[in-house]
Amino acid sequence: MFRTLPRCRTITATYRVSKKSGKCESMKWATCDGTPCQCSIMVDTGITQNLDCSTLIPKCYLMKAEMYRAKNNLSTRTGGKPVETAFVDNDGIYDPICEATGAFRAKQCNNTEECWCVNSAGVRRTDKGDKNLKCEKLVETYWVRLELKHKEASKAVDTSKLQAAIANAMETRYSFDKALVKEVKYDPDARMIIVDVQKVKGDRKADLSRMAYYMEKDVKVLPLFANQEKFAPSVDGQKLEMENILVYYVDEEAPTFTMKRLTGGIIAVIVVVILAVVAGLLVLFFARKREQKYSKAEPREMEAL
Repeated sequence: MFRTLPRCRTITATYRVSKKSGKCESMKWATCDGTPCQCSIMVDTGITQNLDCSTLIPKCYLMKAEMYRAKNNLSTRTGGKPVETAFVDNDGIYDPICEATGAFRAKQCNNTEECWCVNSAGVRRTDKGDKNLKCEKLVETYWVRLELKHKEASKAVDTSKLQAAIANAMETRYSFDKALVKEVKYDPDARMIIVDVQKVKGDRKADLSRMAYYMEKDVKVLPLFANQEKFAPSVDGQKLEMENILVYYVDEEAPTFTMKRLTGGIIAVIVVVILAVVAGLLVLFFARKREQKYSKAEPREMEAL
């Protein structure tokens, strides 16, 4: 654990310390000391961020802390689209600019001339541009789809009890409002659980990104909580351990990606398909031309006879 440097600059924020253990239950890298006890985390050299440990830490602060630890060689151990405008985070972690509230700034840059716009989950929703790029507002993510794959189970999963089990586990693990779990679908052959978490458009109280980020860490790496137990819903006494997760984000406004966003692999596939179509058309053209040539030659042969 890291202590605050003697002359460190502190970013002001509200904080409360867990009365249960005297440590920050929602952030395992936090340092708690002083009277009254205060918890904070290093987000840059000589810079700490005070934390409210009674709730999930804002995703923007978590990403800054992870980037700081990664740059300083410290341990980080870090069913398809619900709608056509849904998208996933293909960029991964970066060092974000956070507002005083812990929210992401709408415009993010990577210490170069390259910038982009993000949603309230900090996920890029535009093509990358230069520093003149305009991001007028932070667009809210109101729907996340969690595509979970669980490990082999000892017995069949009772699908009628799965949604309640998932919702209860999310409430217990992340202090999340289980009423926002709108639908759960299950594919037993693929061991795939699709969880749709959705709030009303315009709601700015519920933060879906915090829950989704903590769950990603629970499943993919190691928990961010001091308690290292992982997200494992219990269905009829059987715990479902997860082995993979993919998160789709749906914003109140559609993203503005263009063809620039397509990966090299996707572009290559498109090029191959186009070439195949062109080749097919050429073959058809020459085949018809050959047929016409033969059809003209037949009357001449008959006249000669």
